[in-house]
Amino acid sequence: MPSASRTYLVTGAASGIGEATAARLRAEGHTVIGADRTIEAAGVAIAADLATEQGRAELAARAREFAGGRLDAVIACAGLAHFTPDTLKVNYFGAVATLERLRPLLAAGTDPRAAVVASVAAVHPSDPAVVDAALAGDEAATTTAAQSAIDRGEGYLLYGSSKAAIARWVRRTAVTPDWAGAGIPLNAIGPGTVLTPMTEGMLADPATRQAVDTAVPMPLHGYARPEQVAPLLTWLTSPENTHVTGQLLFIDGGAEALLRPT
Repeated sequence: MPSASRTYLVTGAASGIGEATAARLRAEGHTVIGADRTIEAAGVAIAADLATEQGRAELAARAREFAGGRLDAVIACAGLAHFTPDTLKVNYFGAVATLERLRPLLAAGTDPRAAVVASVAAVHPSDPAVVDAALAGDEAATTTAAQSAIDRGEGYLLYGSSKAAIARWVRRTAVTPDWAGAGIPLNAIGPGTVLTPMTEGMLADPATRQAVDTAVPMPLHGYARPEQVAPLLTWLTSPENTHVTGQLLFIDGGAEALLRPT
């Protein structure tokens, strides 16, 4: 029997995992409010740059307007993989702002659920100063620490640091009164290498592709397509998920098991 129609907000809805997830939800009969940096893409109703405070405020205000004051689920897919502080601004602070500011709309929804896209990179080496500053909620200090990493030639640590930080934020936040206490499961997923516009350039270069494959070995079926990741997000944010919360669920073809066998 088909599930009742629900109202979802999906960030990063213009491409990749966000686009595939929004398409799957719409195909199942749900209402999806898509958000991205511009509204030029089909299915995107809210333009918001989550690297900025103005964009985060705009997302929250427009979401309340479009949703009529209630949401049943939020899926934060927006992300960057640049060797710049913006990676932390979007992947961590933008994601946290999305989830925290839309939580009141979820509290008014039916069987509310939330999920965020992290990455198997959460288990890669990270910069402790960047992660600690992010988890302290200090965006200025995080930007300074990120720039320090770039200046010493370690900008490659920023993506993993952003994903480690958001995974830890989910773990500690999910069990609080505002989330578990309010009946709202909150989880993260950890994809391996997914064929999206973000990875296209990296995989096109043989040397970079080899580095990616070494960092993210995927013995089960190799690279994933976005539509193969979307079902996990849709289940986590469905009424069927009653007890999974605070988790980073890897959907990585076995990469995390190879990288951390014990």
